[in-house]
Amino acid sequence: MIVKQYDTVLLKDGREASIVEAFDNKVFIADVGSSPKDWETIDVYIDDIDKIIHANRD
Repeated sequence: MIVKQYDTVLLKDGREASIVEAFDNKVFIADVGSSPKDWETIDVYIDDIDKIIHANRD
C-alpha cells in the first residue's frame, strides 16, 4: 500500500486520519478527529494503517 500526503486512511484502531506529511511511506504525520475542536495531530506508522479510504492523486 502506498500512502501519500492528503490521503484519508482508516487506522487499525478504527479512527480515520488525514495524512499531513509522509516520510518514505513508513512514517506519517496525521490529523485525527471530527472537527477543528477535537483535531489531534499524531504520528502514524505504516503498520497502524488498515486501508486507504480516499486517495488524493492530483
